[in-house]
Order: sequence, then structure tokens, then C-alpha cells
Amino acid sequence: MSTMTATTARVLRVEIADDVRAIVREPAALFFSVLMPVGFFALFVSLFGHQTSGSGTSAGTLMVATFGTFGVLAVTLLNPAISVAGDRERGWLRAKQVSGVPTLVTLAAKMLAALPYALAVLVAMAVAAALNGSLDAPIGKLLIIAVVLLLGSLPFTLLGLAVGFVASPNATSAILNAFMFPAAVLSGLWMPLEIMPAFVQHLAPFLPTYHLAQLAVAQLNGGPVLVHILVLLGMTVVTAALASVAYRRGRS
Repeated sequence: MSTMTATTARVLRVEIADDVRAIVREPAALFFSVLMPVGFFALFVSLFGHQTSGSGTSAGTLMVATFGTFGVLAVTLLNPAISVAGDRERGWLRAKQVSGVPTLVTLAAKMLAALPYALAVLVAMAVAAALNGSLDAPIGKLLIIAVVLLLGSLPFTLLGLAVGFVASPNATSAILNAFMFPAAVLSGLWMPLEIMPAFVQHLAPFLPTYHLAQLAVAQLNGGPVLVHILVLLGMTVVTAALASVAYRRGRS
């Protein structure tokens, strides 16, 4: 390993550790992105977890995939974006650039630092479903769902960064919440689409949140995955371009 690569790796570790601690130090971020989704899940699974879907899987297990999508995005969409917006507004992002810290390292650290919290949300939801007696998936499938959701959150994280590069922290939070909560409802992340109005069922396939949730559900019932993967890959390309443009605009 070259000296430059070793130095970059050390900087990345320091940045990740700092960003991990920053989420704990920020009560609002900890509540809205970690505690609130788990609390909502515990309420919903206690009410509907023992129902059985058409595929024979318990509603509580399916909710780990669907509600888990919301829980992961609550962390990975919001926290890196708000952190970037705060650093940019304080001039800290520019100071790092001047100091020679690669911008990509800083951004990668913020994205990676959110993943342990997203995983913690999924684990807490699975434990809540298990305590409710409505979890009937083996640990192997739950691990696959976790991997799918964490990797699938990348385009949403890029979308959040695109907003964080041009908006204030408060505006970033407002904009992303205005996207996330309606998308969660209309994608069937909280309640099954089967009980939603017909227009919602027709609208859901046009939302990327729907495709991430269905990709996770497919790990339980063996449903098709190709369309969902292609949609998420397409979104990744689009949001990466948006983040790049927003970054250059934020520097100007």
C-alpha cells in the first residue's frame, strides 16, 4: 500500500468515526432517523403483525422488508445530507478541501457512517417482530434483506447529498422529509398496497421507494427482481449526476 493510499485510509477512518459520533451527539437526528421509525414499526407490528399475506408469509416478516425500507432511508437519506449541508454552511467543507482532504473521502465517510445506524434500525425492527411472535424468516434471509436495503439506499443517499450541497440544514431536512414521508405512504412501506386506493396502487410502481421495498420483499417470497434492480441502477446514475452538478454549484 502506497503512502498516499495509507494516509487516505487513515483520514477515512477518522472521518467515519467523527461522523458516527456526530449522529449520537445530535438528539434530533437520533430521534427522527432511528428511534421514530423503530417506534412506528413496533406499533404497526403489534396491530397487524400476525396477519398472513397471500404468499403465506406473516405480515410482521414482510414489514421488516417494507417498513425496514423506510427505516433505512430515514437514516441514509437524511443524515449524510444534513451533515453535508451543515459543513458547507459553516465553511467546514471548504476548509477540508483547502487542507488537502479529498472531497470524495469526506462524502464517503458520511455515507458509510450512516450504515451502522441503518443496520441498527433493521435489527431493532426484526427484534420487535420476533418479540411480537410474528417473525417467521430465517436469519439468513434477514441478512440478505439487510444487504439489499443498505446497498439499495445508495441512490437515495446521493439524492440527499444533491440537496445538501445547495440548501441549508433546515431546508435540507424539510425538502427530504417532504419527499420521504409521502413516498413511504404511496409506496406501501407502512401499509400494504392491497388495502390502499386504486390510484395509489397504480402510482406506486413509478416511485423508486416502491422498487427498493419490492426488491427486499422478493428475498422472502422469491418474486422477480430484474425490473427493481434496473430502476434503482437508473436512479443511481441520475442522482449521481445531480449530486455532481449540485456540488459544483455549491462551490461557486
